[in-house]
Amino acid sequence: MQTPAHFGDGGPGPWILLFPLVWALVIGGGIALLRRTARRGRRGPGHGPGGPAGADGSPITVLGHRFASGEIDEDEYWRRLSVLDEEFGRHGKGGAT
Repeated sequence: MQTPAHFGDGGPGPWILLFPLVWALVIGGGIALLRRTARRGRRGPGHGPGGPAGADGSPITVLGHRFASGEIDEDEYWRRLSVLDEEFGRHGKGGAT
C-alpha cells in the first residue's frame, strides 16, 4: 500500500517541495512586515501618507490642516486662530510685518 509519505519507489513524493515553499513564504512575509513597520517608525509622529501635517511647521499651518481635515469645526478654528495670531502673527514670531 502506498502512503502519502512514500512515492512509487519508497522515496518522498513531489509534495515534499511544498515545505520549502511554505517556509519561504513565511520568512518573506516576516521580512516584509518588519520593513513596513521600520519605515513607519522612521517617519515619526505627525506624518501621514501625504507628508508632515504642516510643511513649514508653523502652528497656523497646522491649525489650517486640522480644520481642512475636519478635526475641528469653524468656531474652534477662528477661536484658536485669533490666539495664534496674537502670539505668532501672520509672518511668524520675529518676522517682518
